[in-house]
Amino acid sequence: MTLAPDHLTDPRPLRSDFVAAMANAATGVTVVATDGPAGRFAQTVSAMTSVSADPPSLLVCVNRRSPLADAAARNGVFAVSVLAVEQAHVSDVFAGRAHGGAPYDFGCAPWRHLATGAPALTEAAAVFDCRLSASYEHGTHRILLGDVRASGLTTARPLVHHARAYGAPRAL
Repeated sequence: MTLAPDHLTDPRPLRSDFVAAMANAATGVTVVATDGPAGRFAQTVSAMTSVSADPPSLLVCVNRRSPLADAAARNGVFAVSVLAVEQAHVSDVFAGRAHGGAPYDFGCAPWRHLATGAPALTEAAAVFDCRLSASYEHGTHRILLGDVRASGLTTARPLVHHARAYGAPRAL
């Protein structure tokens, strides 16, 4: 596919073109969770990225209609669990697509509470324990910027999402 010249000058791509192009971007699959006075919530999130190594920080983007967006901002903490290949079912549960169970059910997998009090999946490929440093609204989403207080990893291969399907990175 080649972009027509008008696509290069129009600062706003058609929504359908944008959504289709983003579906072709391979992303990691994470579950972002919070716990505290505002409640315990978690959601599958593909928009997570490192911001800086000095200081260690990352950001996640959560639909602002999700209870997680407000709760994480009010609790001031969140954890990011990078799902392992074997945890595709956990991704579905926290995306609201539970197969044979309840959506958003913490009972679908084992959890532990981190130093901040945020819950993290015990069998995740990697985990980041974050204190919220800033929260911004943009369009339909809330961007949560977190200062990473602790992180860890396992030998599990991470789950990836591409073209609306789960996959795994090829072993090197």
